[in-house]
Amino acid sequence: MGIIRNGILGGFRKKVGNISGAFWRDLNVIKSLPRKSNKPPTQTQLDQRMKFGLVTAFLSIMSEFIDEGYRTGNGSTSPMNDAVAYHLKNAVTGVAPNFTLDYTKFSFSKGKLSVPSVSTVDTAAPASVDFNWSLDGADNKYKDATDVINVLAYNPTKNQFVSLKAAAPRSALNYSLPLPLDFVGDSVHCFFSFTSTKKKKLHSRSVYIGLLPVA
Repeated sequence: MGIIRNGILGGFRKKVGNISGAFWRDLNVIKSLPRKSNKPPTQTQLDQRMKFGLVTAFLSIMSEFIDEGYRTGNGSTSPMNDAVAYHLKNAVTGVAPNFTLDYTKFSFSKGKLSVPSVSTVDTAAPASVDFNWSLDGADNKYKDATDVINVLAYNPTKNQFVSLKAAAPRSALNYSLPLPLDFVGDSVHCFFSFTSTKKKKLHSRSVYIGLLPVA
């Protein structure tokens, strides 16, 4: 049974006939109930399901980064939904049933904060990678020396991330990320982004910086 909270013109919750109502992100939302279908899914639908499963499984293991890096403050969609939509459009490659992810297109953050014009990553022993970046002049609206770098390394062999938020200030110009010893002999994809310490929800886009063997 549906419940009307604010009179005949107000929103309602639960089901009424073949529609349902809910209060979602400060909005009264009405939607029709899905109809059951006996038709077998098309190949296009099957392909989309495979892509969706591939993307969501990958993003779920680092949802904490997604929740922060994709939070824009407009409230229209959730950070994870934004991230899934981006990766379905840009990061899935291959032909069914062998879909894979293009890790160079992986993105855990988006935003207007400036990224360095020069950035590199180097292998360091034992079991670590060194992130290095340029400062690029004076502070401005979208860059400050107090911005902090977020670093992330993904090991596709073990399907594991190693990451650290606010690892170092922008002014430090480098940071060494320790990795598990059992990563030695594998290779890791390396990424970084920056977050403002002065303005809430102000982030940079994430940057893919390279694939490195772990020594």
